[in-house]
Amino acid sequence: MSMQHNQETGNKGEELAANFLQQSGYTVLERNWRYKHWEVDIICSKANRLHFIEVKTRTSNRFGNPEESIGREKMNNLKNAAEEYQYLHPTWKYVQFDIVSVLLMYRQPPTFYLIEDVYF
Repeated sequence: MSMQHNQETGNKGEELAANFLQQSGYTVLERNWRYKHWEVDIICSKANRLHFIEVKTRTSNRFGNPEESIGREKMNNLKNAAEEYQYLHPTWKYVQFDIVSVLLMYRQPPTFYLIEDVYF
């Protein structure tokens, strides 16, 4: 797959994930929020809790499920970005790290898997 195809798949997955989260009762506050070289795919809130969400999208599970490709470095970057976001928005007392896994299989509706409260 080309880098451009991967980028398009990722963008589509993030769009679908944001819609999925809104339909699940979350309020999306930010998309692709950046600080320095760190990025958070989606920042949202639900029930007075701030959620930092990493979205992983694949078009097949031939190489495993999407969420399996998230490594320690990626989660550390997410944590660093979250700390900066909290510094800039100190009213949030409760935070959580989540993963939304999106599988876009050919001629099938997308499937979503929300992994809540990921510890690393």
